Parts: sequence; C-alpha cells; structure tokens
Amino acid sequence: MPAPPEFVDVLRARQRIAPYLRETPLFRYPQLDAAAEAAGVRGAALWVKHENHQPVGAFKVRGGVNLAAALPDEERARGFAAASTGNHGQSVAYAARVFGTRAVIVVPENANPVKVESMRALGAEVLARGATFDDARRHAAALAADERLRFVDSGDEPLLIAGVATCTLEILETQPDLDAIVVPVGSGTGVVAAGLVARTVDPGIEVIGVQSAAAPAAHRSWQSGALVDAPMGTAVEGVATGSPFALPQAMMRALLDDFVLVSDDAIHAATRLMIEKTRNLVEPAGAAPLAAVLADPARFAGRRVALVCSGGNISPAQLGALFAP
Repeated sequence: MPAPPEFVDVLRARQRIAPYLRETPLFRYPQLDAAAEAAGVRGAALWVKHENHQPVGAFKVRGGVNLAAALPDEERARGFAAASTGNHGQSVAYAARVFGTRAVIVVPENANPVKVESMRALGAEVLARGATFDDARRHAAALAADERLRFVDSGDEPLLIAGVATCTLEILETQPDLDAIVVPVGSGTGVVAAGLVARTVDPGIEVIGVQSAAAPAAHRSWQSGALVDAPMGTAVEGVATGSPFALPQAMMRALLDDFVLVSDDAIHAATRLMIEKTRNLVEPAGAAPLAAVLADPARFAGRRVALVCSGGNISPAQLGALFAP
C-alpha cells in the first residue's frame, strides 16, 4: 500500500491543476434550506459544492490532472489504463487529452452511457468488460500489465487523493466556519481528501461519509478495521463498489468522524430535491450527502453543513425514471 498524501501534497496539487481547472462554486440556496426545514432539519444552513460544474461533470478530474501533471514524462508517455463506472474514467481520459497521451478505460457492461460517450469524446478507448466495477478493475489491471500502460487505480493513488483534496481546500477558503462536510463514498478518495484538509485547517469540523446501504463494502470495512467485500446491489453507480480500497480505508480510520448508510430510495428522493431546488443536473451520488442530512434531522439541526455534489452525469433515461409519475 502506498503512503498516504500529506497536506503539503494538496498545496502542490493546487498549483499543478490551476492551469487546467477553475475553482467550482460553493452556493447556498434558501429554497434548499427551506426544504430541509420542512423535512425536520431545523435551522440548518446548507452549502452545495458544485463539482458537477467541472469540465467532465465530476470531482475526480482534479485527481486525474494532478496525477498526470506529476508523473515523469517517460511514465506519462506510456499512456494510462483505468477501470471505472464513469467519473474516474472521465478524469483519466481528460488528463490524457490535456497531456497528449493514450487512455484505455474499462467499464462494466451496464455503464452509464452519458459517461461512456464523454470518455470516447475525450479520445479514450473504452472497453466494456464484466458485470460490475470490480470485474472491470481486474480486466484493466491485466490490460495495463500486458500493454505496459500506467494503471491508474481509482482508490489506491495518493496523487488522486491530493488532487481531489483541493475541492475541500476551496470550500474552507470560501466558507471557513462550517460545522460539517458530508461527502459521498465510492472508492473513498473524496471523503479522505476532505478529512485530510479539514483536520489540518480546523479539526473541529466533522467529516462524514455516506454510502448506499445496497453497496456497503467500504462502510463495513471502516467499521471492522479490515478490508471486507460485500454484495453490490445499488443503482447509484457513483458509489457502486463491492470491494474496498486499502489506502482510503487506512485514511478513513484516522480522518472520518462518521460514516453513514442511506437507502437508494432516499438518495433518489434527494436527487429530485436537489435538481428542483438548485436548478442543476445532479447525479444520484452527488445527492447522497443531502440524503444523509435529511435522514438524521436531529444531528444536522442548526448546523452549517457543506454538501459535496460530486457529479452531475445523470443520463436521460435515469432522469426520466427519477421524475416518472
């Protein structure tokens, strides 16, 4: 397992990505606060970090650009291989395009077509292999070894975590007096990145991860202190992992205040609410933090909370199903 990144690595990452990615907004919506109030979350102030405004519509692009920028020229020139349900793959594809190298992305056979189209438009070769992310991950690792590509793991990559951590750095520079930051958990890079920055800047800020109860591998691993696989039955592809990642798990135990599970139904209800109240396209993983707040009104009442909207890559079919009568 590689060594975890440190706060200085986040500062270096900000310098590396600045020429390629702009800061994303942190907005507060009175109508979202009012909806939370109506749901019993009394007096909460909610800020949304709009990572859905990134050029690939998701936060992971920060990590991909940081990794590609930091690699030696010779290693970068070999090209990249990665496995993804979509957003990590877009991150690697975007970084490969920026730096003029090859990217091969392996996706599950049921991958979100919006994300697949984006990866191909960015110039990546996209291969559909296996029924789940974990199947695709095994295939991508084998392909990287066979073709001498740089395998970019979606979890156990310190440079990805440092890059993603620039999101929380922006949050706290804009709104430093927060009580909590809530982050969706798939591989876990986003939530440990938030923890790394929050613990350095203000240890009093709670960092809370949220995952679908239908894909609880990361949650069970965090609870037990060991890597535990679990059945993966969620329809929320941004958190759809059945096997945990060693480096994020090791960091979670040191950096997370809590890690909660919510149902797919709760995530979909929160997605509808976010789209309606913020007038943004939001994918279900990006709405999982709001679902966590609405599921525990007493905990978040009267608190200042940042919700990391990790992405907005929702397909037309998903959007239609979400608002079907």
